[in-house]
Amino acid sequence: MRYTVILSYAFTPAWLGLSRGERNAMEERYIQPVFAKYADRVAARFFDAEAFHAQHTDFALLETEDLEAYYHLVEELRDTPLISGRYLAFTDVRIGVEGGYRAFEELTGAGREARP
Repeated sequence: MRYTVILSYAFTPAWLGLSRGERNAMEERYIQPVFAKYADRVAARFFDAEAFHAQHTDFALLETEDLEAYYHLVEELRDTPLISGRYLAFTDVRIGVEGGYRAFEELTGAGREARP
């Protein structure tokens, strides 16, 4: 099954207090290598949301068939200075399976029976 994860997060005022150069350097040094390590198993797209939502400033849309790889990616992110240094906090995680019921029906044969 292919899972989609919406990983919402918020950057803190401490992060915003850094220069854009410092922020870009931290992303290149700590975040990009983690996503690159898992790129063969976890696809990622990143979105800005601060102009549209108050609880989180950004979110990532992740897709994977390997939940263990996704979990390890998140654990490695938690070990980076961005999170351990209090520059970023996860605010929400949502996970789903697109058309999961169809896969269930194909696997089990459910859905072939007529409904009253």
